[in-house]
Amino acid sequence: MHITSQSLRSIAWAALAISTARAQYVIDNLSFGQKLGGYISPDLRSVPHFDVKGIDDYVPQILSDRVILTPPYPGSKRGAIWAQEAMHHSGAWTASVDFRASGMERGAGNLQIWYVKESQAHETPASLYTVSKFDGLVLVIDQYEGRGGSVRGFLNDGTIDMAAQHDPDTLAFGKCDYAYRNRGELTPIKLHHAEGFLEVIIDGATCFKTDKIKLPEGYYFGISASSAENPDSFEIHRFIVSTSNTNTRDEPNRNRYANADQHQQQQNLASQKGHEQQTHKNQQQQNYGSSTSQSDIPKMLEDVLAGNIRSQQDQFADLHNRIQIINNRVFEIAELVERIHKDNADRWNELMHRVVPIDDRGAATIRNVEKVERTTMQILRDLESKDFKDMMNQIHRALENNQEGVMRSLPTVMGAVVSSHGPSMTTFFFIAVAVQIMITGAYIVYKKRKGGAPKKYL
Repeated sequence: MHITSQSLRSIAWAALAISTARAQYVIDNLSFGQKLGGYISPDLRSVPHFDVKGIDDYVPQILSDRVILTPPYPGSKRGAIWAQEAMHHSGAWTASVDFRASGMERGAGNLQIWYVKESQAHETPASLYTVSKFDGLVLVIDQYEGRGGSVRGFLNDGTIDMAAQHDPDTLAFGKCDYAYRNRGELTPIKLHHAEGFLEVIIDGATCFKTDKIKLPEGYYFGISASSAENPDSFEIHRFIVSTSNTNTRDEPNRNRYANADQHQQQQNLASQKGHEQQTHKNQQQQNYGSSTSQSDIPKMLEDVLAGNIRSQQDQFADLHNRIQIINNRVFEIAELVERIHKDNADRWNELMHRVVPIDDRGAATIRNVEKVERTTMQILRDLESKDFKDMMNQIHRALENNQEGVMRSLPTVMGAVVSSHGPSMTTFFFIAVAVQIMITGAYIVYKKRKGGAPKKYL
């Protein structure tokens, strides 16, 4: 098959046209975490263009790359993050959320993604089961009906009181099952809205899709989470709203955001300059009074809330002391590890010196032992493989034959022994005569002694 250069140019122009048509433009004032590295907070206190809030003196924790709406401990906490600006895009748009849910084996909680009117936005964080009336869309992610996980979509025009419903889950217009807890990785979920349809995509697969919903512009995005007594921790790492339309209604706001960003940069530069001056001052103090500063470094600091440290100098001092404490502890751990490694090396060398190498005699002994083992194994195999029934029968017949032979030859042998070794008749005659002579002599001696004995007369 031959492809001409003209065909190649046509294919290239078609691919460029398709990529241009499908290009997505991120709306910065409705997104966070879209920058390189995933940084969402410059000062760990706020998220630009978003409001972060909680209830009952609880404030969600803001880190450099995530927002922890509900903590892993304790439970029964609620947190939310709301966009400060409305969505002013009439064309196709996509809202993408990367979150993580983790907790104990039977932990519980729920996560809501909102797109509602301004009257419901920025309110106290609530879930589907506690909110009364709202106008807009909400996606609920929880363990509905005891399953591993469920994603459900709800719509309301402001007339339905969700909190008063006996079973609000029956009002869902779309749902799917998805195990989102303790996955060990981020879970991406997308809400794609275009002319004529609304699609929810989770982890790259379509959860549900409908062509009967059209969301109006001018609504606000928000994410809320609540945990149960056995809590689930919900972390939001990215929230990105993108559109394929470059001409948007928020163009007039860009100058305001640019001025705000410029003002923020000026504040950051001033803060950095003050930080450098404070660092230079501390270095000078260390150079002129190192002997006293070493003794002033605390060994341990108590935990304090970030809100209790007001001034920048106190913040820097607290951070400086804690970094020095961590540095000292790391140095001590490094020394301990090095000492343990040295002790193990010394013990290994001592053990190797005590081991006597095997000489030729030892090798010969080992060979003899191996030979005995092989012979023993051969005997065992022979004993296990052979049948000794015939051999036992032969031994039994041999014993019977030996017994019969002994019984036949025993009288003859005994007669021969008696005849060859027994006494003769002459011997018996002389023995009888000698016995008679001895008896007669003994009687004569008795009579003589009796006759010669003195007599007594009465």
